[in-house]
Amino acid sequence: MSVQNDKDNHYLLNNWRPENKAFWENKGQAIARRNLWISVACLLLAFCVWMLFSAVAVNLNKVGFHFTTDQLFLLTALPSLSGAILRVPYSFMVPLFGGRYWTVLSTVILVVPCIWLGVAIQNITTPFWVFIIIALLCGFAGANFASSMGNISFFFPKAKQGSALGVNGGLGNLGVSVMQMVAPAVIFLPLFTFLGVHGVTQPDGSTITLSNAALVWVPLLLLATVAAWFGMNDIAGSKASIRDQLPVLKRPHMWLLSLLYLATFGSFIGFSAGFAMLAKTQFPAVDILKLAFFGPFIGALARSFGGSSPTVSAACG
Repeated sequence: MSVQNDKDNHYLLNNWRPENKAFWENKGQAIARRNLWISVACLLLAFCVWMLFSAVAVNLNKVGFHFTTDQLFLLTALPSLSGAILRVPYSFMVPLFGGRYWTVLSTVILVVPCIWLGVAIQNITTPFWVFIIIALLCGFAGANFASSMGNISFFFPKAKQGSALGVNGGLGNLGVSVMQMVAPAVIFLPLFTFLGVHGVTQPDGSTITLSNAALVWVPLLLLATVAAWFGMNDIAGSKASIRDQLPVLKRPHMWLLSLLYLATFGSFIGFSAGFAMLAKTQFPAVDILKLAFFGPFIGALARSFGGSSPTVSAACG
């Protein structure tokens, strides 16, 4: 971005001083909160997309597909795999491009796997490898967490960063349980019949329109993208090259926290993704999707109770 463009960009904050009490109370606090709540909305929807296959895979064979249990488990696991890998480059994106630009881009691209999955489900001849690609694309949604948390930290003074990140991460993680509550409901509604989306009649006479579980997020993602474009800001001082960010790799605390994060959040997202499929294979008579949201819901709310003691306790447990 050129200097001239920076001067003309009224979304760019050139003199951001959150540690200055007067600045924070008179101006900074309102701007930071606006960016936080838009970030929460975008991150929540990203988690909804990330965990799509935890609800979709359970029902694929009900609408005409003939995938094995191993194949269905693979589809639930792939978004977590690609999301984990993509978090590494995503963590460098905000300093390179700015929080507003990156939030807009990383949110709007999630429309692609949602629409593609909705279309793929409509055709029962869709090969398994197509679903594999879509599942991997859903991982881009999981990577949003890294850039979102990094972006919000720049807006708040250090004394308030913990609570701000707790709100952003905790409410964002609610997307897992929101998706697992919404998906089982919308697949029985004729939401997109005007687009030619059709359902499949079940033995009990009900109709499952599984494409709805993916398509329902498209308009919400577009709304969140617009909100991010017009409501968020970039902070000039937050920009840095990749080289400037690499020294963090030399800090032992970073690697220790990574191991704790692997044990805690890795377990959270892994159990959230696989629980419905696992329960369905063990207890086929139970409509598990009505209960699958409960664990992720409790886990997301618990993020606000952070600190070293809860983290170590959760890791040991």
